[in-house]
Amino acid sequence: MVVHRFHFLRGALLAVACWCSLLPAARVAAQSATQTHKPVRKAAAKKTTGKRKHPPSRRMRRMRQAFVASASLKPMARQLLQDRTPAAYAGVESYARAHAKQDAGALAYLVVGYAHVLDKDYAKAIDPLARAKANAGDFGDYVAYYLGTSYFSTGRMPTAISTLSTFDKSFPRSLLIRDAHVAYADALVASGRASEAVDLLEKERQPIRADAELALGRAYAASHDPAKAGSIFRNIYYSLPLSSEASAAQTELEKLGAGAGLPPVSAAQRRTRIDLLVKGKKYSEAADEYRTLAEEAGPVDRPAIQLAMAQALRHAGRSGEAKKVLDAVPSAPPEINAQRLFEIGEMERAADQDDAFLRTVEQLRQADPNSPWLEQALMSQGNIYLLRRDYDHAIDSYRECQERFPSGSRADYAHWKVAWLSLRQSRLADAKKALDDQIALYPSSSETPAALYWRGRLAEEDNDPGMARSYYQTLSQRFRNYYYGLLARERLAKVQDGPVGHYQLLDKTLAGFNATKITADPAPDDNLRLQKAHLLANGALLEFAARELKAAAEEDKGNWLVPELVHLYQDAGRYDQAIEYLKHSTSDYFAVELAGLPRPYWEGLFPKPYWYDLKRFSVSNGLDPYLVAALIRQESEFNPNAVSRSNAVGLMQLLPRVGRDVARQEKLRSFRPNQLFTPAINLQLGTHYFRAMVEKFGAVEYALAAYNAGDDRVTEWQGMAKYRDVAEFVESIPFTETRDYVQAIVRNANMYKLLYGAP
Repeated sequence: MVVHRFHFLRGALLAVACWCSLLPAARVAAQSATQTHKPVRKAAAKKTTGKRKHPPSRRMRRMRQAFVASASLKPMARQLLQDRTPAAYAGVESYARAHAKQDAGALAYLVVGYAHVLDKDYAKAIDPLARAKANAGDFGDYVAYYLGTSYFSTGRMPTAISTLSTFDKSFPRSLLIRDAHVAYADALVASGRASEAVDLLEKERQPIRADAELALGRAYAASHDPAKAGSIFRNIYYSLPLSSEASAAQTELEKLGAGAGLPPVSAAQRRTRIDLLVKGKKYSEAADEYRTLAEEAGPVDRPAIQLAMAQALRHAGRSGEAKKVLDAVPSAPPEINAQRLFEIGEMERAADQDDAFLRTVEQLRQADPNSPWLEQALMSQGNIYLLRRDYDHAIDSYRECQERFPSGSRADYAHWKVAWLSLRQSRLADAKKALDDQIALYPSSSETPAALYWRGRLAEEDNDPGMARSYYQTLSQRFRNYYYGLLARERLAKVQDGPVGHYQLLDKTLAGFNATKITADPAPDDNLRLQKAHLLANGALLEFAARELKAAAEEDKGNWLVPELVHLYQDAGRYDQAIEYLKHSTSDYFAVELAGLPRPYWEGLFPKPYWYDLKRFSVSNGLDPYLVAALIRQESEFNPNAVSRSNAVGLMQLLPRVGRDVARQEKLRSFRPNQLFTPAINLQLGTHYFRAMVEKFGAVEYALAAYNAGDDRVTEWQGMAKYRDVAEFVESIPFTETRDYVQAIVRNANMYKLLYGAP
């Protein structure tokens, strides 16, 4: 199975223009030899309000000058912060010396100093940061902060205090003020001035931050107030257990010992800590702490703690220990027994003991037929029968799940499986009713597009083109760019014209749906923080630039952040971050037409990086470049350094052994697995491999399923039954991950075609 899941040679495109004519949204982007050429973005003209436009301030002019002058720094800075090799350090240091009397040189020195900080080599960070200080201008806060922390980390406390003591006065609008206060407080404590540190940190405890609280606790401890110190350390340990400061807080508590005079830790505090550990998936640590809590609990509270401990042990892969814990849990009351049986069943299922699992489900049904644990177990039972091709029992299990728990979290999916399996069993009357019920009961569920489509297909088979067109049109309108929205338009082109009736049922699907058009404002040309973000981006300081952009948007209140942030990520080669940001900030984008979102949104969601090589290797292998782009988007989101849990690597997520095999076929000499991180090589080998799958299976949907789940499974699924067409095969794939994978790539390939036309 292949998947379950920049380099320094970039030419700098230098803008040769007078700084006074440079619009702040213009970009000077370093382009990879493997990337498609993108036109320089033009800044939209800011709407006039009738007010006279003031000339740019001296600070703005200075930053614009620095922005132009530092354009060629970006690829070198990116290479340094990515690799931090001696050659990369030397390149940026050489640039800094050549521009030593300019802001561009100061930016380069900041990059060098920050790189040393990342290496935790604080002594080496001091010199470049000190050199940056004189010409740092509006990014001087970053220089001062990292210079101060480097002085602190090398034990130069008086100099650290001198650097950090006036930070908020020197940089009153800096986003680093609180960080600087924490560092300043640490230096004060180390210099025997703990009471000053307490006064400083007590003024800004909200919103709570673990690092600030830890510094405050240490300040109180150094001020000989162990009670307050202990209370703070305890709160970090029990209320913020996922923070990196939690273990340090525990150490500080141990130092204080009984001298803190703290009351005993309550069971509620301990349970809060453990529950948060579970939420953070630190299952082994949580299980061990549950064990201690269970030993101390009374007989009333102990069973619930034991069940939680068993669940944590199971998730930690310690099933043997979990089984022993479950055997010790009393069987009453019913809700305790129901969870105990569920946990036993999950371990049986994980061990492929399906018959034992089915017997446990029956015990669970008898013990507590209304337990939410039964809802989960019934879904698993249905899935087991589905994989066994025992469709009657699968239908019964899914139906029981939906009928017992009609408002449960799995009800819509369970109902859909009943409808789909009824159709696959040719129980067409049952299927029609179940499909319509699916639309009526769960009009906004993720299964509704499929229900609309297949109900339309059955109407076609009943020679009722008017009804079929009604379902397809509703589907295309509400779920326009979904997988089934695409298929619906294909069917509409084939179904004969005729009267389209009104079906009240379909109104439910459209009720409340409002595909509001999103517009983007032009970025302000007079926002200092925005220009500061652009300048920091020239130093490849991506995290700093993104933080400044978000703060600028919050201050300006304009709707321009998304395009700016997307361009920032893409310009840095982090297409994956742009995609993820847009997915979370733009809900249900597949339901809207292209005009419903600004173009930068779409180009961020469906980018075309590495296009020259992507297209070249796709075409040479007889593949649609947009299909390959959609596959890469699904696999790695265009992150060439992506590595999956199964060790699949790079853009197309190839396993090293597959890479070696295909490299021999492609006659790549001296191939090494780490070359899979090189986009061009990954694309060359990945497209060759995918072409072989297309040749083997024919339709791309089969090849995509094989790419995700393996050749043997696809061959097995193809032989399970006869299918109307490939769409029915796809919906019949028993693995939800693979089914969603195939549908998503087909859908996304269509989005690429809609956005960009012919490849």
